[in-house]
Amino acid sequence: MRAWVREAVRRIEADANRSADTHLHVFPLPQEWGVDLYLKDESVHPTGSLKHRLARSLLLYGLVNGQIGPGTTLIEASSGSTAVSEAYFARMLGLPFVAVMPRKTSREKVALIEFYGGKCHFVDIAPDMYGEAERLAAEVGGHYLDQFTYAERATDWRGNNNIAESVFAQMRSERHPVPAWIVVGAGTGGTSATFGRHVRYRRHTTRIAVVDPENSSFYGAWETGAMDYSTGMPSRIEGIGRPRVEPSFVPGVIDEMLRIPDAGSLAAIRVLREHTGHWAGGSTGTNLYGAFQLIARMLAEGQAGSVVTLLCDGGERYANTYYNDEWLAEQGLDLGPQLALMEEFLRTGRWPK
Repeated sequence: MRAWVREAVRRIEADANRSADTHLHVFPLPQEWGVDLYLKDESVHPTGSLKHRLARSLLLYGLVNGQIGPGTTLIEASSGSTAVSEAYFARMLGLPFVAVMPRKTSREKVALIEFYGGKCHFVDIAPDMYGEAERLAAEVGGHYLDQFTYAERATDWRGNNNIAESVFAQMRSERHPVPAWIVVGAGTGGTSATFGRHVRYRRHTTRIAVVDPENSSFYGAWETGAMDYSTGMPSRIEGIGRPRVEPSFVPGVIDEMLRIPDAGSLAAIRVLREHTGHWAGGSTGTNLYGAFQLIARMLAEGQAGSVVTLLCDGGERYANTYYNDEWLAEQGLDLGPQLALMEEFLRTGRWPK
């Protein structure tokens, strides 16, 4: 068993060493604004999303805690991207993997999980996936990876090449090397916890803003302080937003939260593509929309500086949904007003009231 675990850890670490750090792209803003916007491109990981980091951490956490051994079936509750990355690592270690997912998860993500040898187990009601994942793990004697509980503790926020350490290292030569704001969404809450803890540990003045889509519980919990706050409704923005507050959500390290309209998130990814050529998923749009609002505030207050956010995954996973005008119409989403709002911001630096 110990020999197998040593080899498993070696393989995962070797995969990390083979992957160069992810890029930090500049979003073009007028030089005279004195504010720079960067997007950390997590879509270039081997499995195409920010969740590659989380999956690696969760597998290592299970291995070093004696929860994963040869032949252990890995189970996860996921809206897609985490399961894609976990399936990749499960195949690397020769372990069976089952993703418990909402039936509405994009076809592209389902295909990727199956490509890596994973199996998909669907539930009709998104909140049911937690209990179903626990049941399956108990039934087969497997290990429930449980990203929503362990994301914040599986990642070392002090260093060890986490995403926060990487961002600050890449910013060292920029004109505003310490960001005024870092803007992230919350799916598990693990990313905001990592950034929030890291900036405090390193004594940076950077503030952390978490953007939350429609139907999500995180904003309500942060605003009211009620950690049992629940909407009971799924998010249309895959990868972020939850019907309940997840255990990995750490509100004490967050400086501000912004509620983002879904039409704004999906309009923002089209603005991103037009201005940079990058094709991203909906959660990136949520991030970008929030970053624009904070930049407008900085300009109104005469503040120079930098803002960093994340390009979470590629847009090819959403060709049949977020980039499909028929799907948008079925959802009752009109992107026109939001597109006009953002183009006005990019011309003037002002965010309409």
